[in-house]
Amino acid sequence: MQTKQVLTILSALAQESRLAVYRLLIEHAPDGLAASAIAEKLGLANATLSFHLKELSHAGLVTSQQSGRFIYYAPVIEAMNDLIGYLTDHCCSQSDGSCQVGETSCKPSTDKLRSKIRTA
Repeated sequence: MQTKQVLTILSALAQESRLAVYRLLIEHAPDGLAASAIAEKLGLANATLSFHLKELSHAGLVTSQQSGRFIYYAPVIEAMNDLIGYLTDHCCSQSDGSCQVGETSCKPSTDKLRSKIRTA
């Protein structure tokens, strides 16, 4: 993932309504929701929601698919996984100890943390 793409994603999520839309879509992954259901659940006007969905789509965080007269939006989970990977790519690379890196978290090892607390 390139820095420009990361900034686009972070910018898209740095707005309360867009973050709420994305979090709602994650709850309904992988199928997503119809735009009308999103608007109803979040109390957003259709025009406002359309604007926010366009921004999320531009950032590569959601996809849309028309089915009859409804448009369904679904999260692109790979985009978020790539973002998390980018942010934690060099986790603990400059520390003396090893890190315990989970699939979605980066935490210093407990022994290293205890050592830092004792010396503080």
